Amino acid sequence: MNNERTLPQATWDFFCSLKLAMALLLSLAITSIIGTVIPQGNLAPQYLESIGQTKFRLYQALGFFDMYHSWWFVLLLVALSVNLFACSFKRLPQIWKVMTNPTLTLDEGLKKSLGNLTTLKVSGSAEALTERVAALVAAHFATPRTTEKDGSFHLYAEKTPWCRLAVYAVHVSILVIFAGAIVGSLFGFKGYVTIPEGGSASSIVLRNDTTRDLGFSVNCEKFSVSFYDTGAPKEFKSILTVTENGRPVAGLEKVPVIVNSPLTYKGITFYQSSYGKVGQHNFLVSTPEGGNPVQVTIPSEGAARLPDGSEVHVLEATQDVGPFLPGKTGPAAQLEMHTPTGKTFRIVAFGNYPELNREAVLREGHPAFRYLGGTEGMYTGLQVNRDPGVAIVWLGCLLMVVGVYVAFFMSHRRVWVQVKDGEVVLGGNANKNPAGFELAFDRLVQQLKGELAPGEEK
Repeated sequence: MNNERTLPQATWDFFCSLKLAMALLLSLAITSIIGTVIPQGNLAPQYLESIGQTKFRLYQALGFFDMYHSWWFVLLLVALSVNLFACSFKRLPQIWKVMTNPTLTLDEGLKKSLGNLTTLKVSGSAEALTERVAALVAAHFATPRTTEKDGSFHLYAEKTPWCRLAVYAVHVSILVIFAGAIVGSLFGFKGYVTIPEGGSASSIVLRNDTTRDLGFSVNCEKFSVSFYDTGAPKEFKSILTVTENGRPVAGLEKVPVIVNSPLTYKGITFYQSSYGKVGQHNFLVSTPEGGNPVQVTIPSEGAARLPDGSEVHVLEATQDVGPFLPGKTGPAAQLEMHTPTGKTFRIVAFGNYPELNREAVLREGHPAFRYLGGTEGMYTGLQVNRDPGVAIVWLGCLLMVVGVYVAFFMSHRRVWVQVKDGEVVLGGNANKNPAGFELAFDRLVQQLKGELAPGEEK
């Protein structure tokens, strides 16, 4: 006899393997940790500097920066899907046969396989006993099917045979969740937008740095941020209004958006993500002696480079120095300057009183700064998502919860009864929770004993 398997058979057995399922699940768990530890999408410059060019090129080649869309992660999901389908398809015919074509007679072979078996000696003919036992089993367990064989009557009753399909419901739920994720990946998007306070935006920047038009506008009416005593941000909130065709959308005017309380319109959800300062500051920069003045503009959240190579950024600024220096008026700003030689200077620049820091300028030898004023405000950073697969994923999760509950807490319970003249034999089993079934079976036996004519139990 030739026991060698063909290539299709070997491939089929491979995908039906439980070991393959465990290996794939373990691989997905480990790689998901990678996706949690390594930042995904647009990367901060500080992170790129921390890992260096070698690691950056390696991670980029492996797809670690967009891991959940990488070819090898998708391949793992496809392999697990095929494995689940193959395992289910291989075992389903046998389970289906047990459910739809059960053994109806309690023969000697079946008696030997049952852990719960009881014989009752009762009075009466087989025909009369069968009617009484059938009524009792229907009342206390489930409606039985009656079969006559070799002079005996056989009753078969079962409860919740469909619960054997619970494991397949769990398998299907995983595939449904995968399908929802694929739909979201193919037809959804994730992006980011910054909107200055009082401004608006009608497009966003996607993860691949391309721009996507929204088809409507989002206005930032107001932005506010509160802080803890430690200086850490406590809450940052945007007041947003959605406008379409030049008109505000009903119900979406001045909607407060905070972390974990997003705004959604046309399936597109806006999450509060970050904030920052926006604006610019103008300075007149000259030599320590006041010669060669040059106007320099420094962005609020950035830096400017001077002709000598020094880098300057604004630490803080005010358009009225009066509350800080009584009797003085006009704008003032504090700057930090880094020279090419590695020196760092903290400089206070006034608009109306350039002579106030003249002594420090001459002593330290750095350029003289005069603050001409500027504009400064806040911007809100919003994460923008559209995921049409969310409803499918939730459906899969619901199916999984139901399937897991049925698989763990329900069982297929079966009872066989053989009725002869003066004798009733009861047997039963369950595919799960044998201890619980044994208690239910004993109760059924006691109920039958109490209802039938007293006799001897074996």
